[in-house]
Amino acid sequence: MTAEPQSTSRPIIAGTRIGHVHLKVADLDRALGFYCGVLGFELTQRYGAQAAFISAGGYHHHIGLNTWESKGGHPPPPGSTGLFHTAILYPTRAALADALVRVVEAGIPLDGASDHGVSEALYLRDPDENGVELYWDREQDKWPRNADGSLAMYTRRLDLDDLLRARDAA
Repeated sequence: MTAEPQSTSRPIIAGTRIGHVHLKVADLDRALGFYCGVLGFELTQRYGAQAAFISAGGYHHHIGLNTWESKGGHPPPPGSTGLFHTAILYPTRAALADALVRVVEAGIPLDGASDHGVSEALYLRDPDENGVELYWDREQDKWPRNADGSLAMYTRRLDLDDLLRARDAA
């Protein structure tokens, strides 16, 4: 039986955010090597070889990593449902540029790099083949809009050299 989505006349309250994500990983140390060693998240708590919680800036955790159902496992095959990607929001363009340098220095290939008008984003995969988006948002008053005021997002090639200049300028 398939449940039909319920419509609501009231939108969710402004300020609601997605607070953290938990990822199933095959090897906890390997995942920590990527998220802490490459991206720079800090380990806030670890439960042996089963789980770890990591954050930016001292928050209790932005990402939970666990092997509870996935130790030694394989990524889901193409055509499966599941997480498309985790998006990590950087506070500035220079911070995103720093993330690009970290990824390149670690030899991790990009799946893509896009300018969406509202944001600039880098796309890659973690060691468990989970999609990861690293991005920063432009200020809302700079977002592209249609004549009626609705968003006019797009996908264009991101100029990585220009992004790297933002790091150098910071």
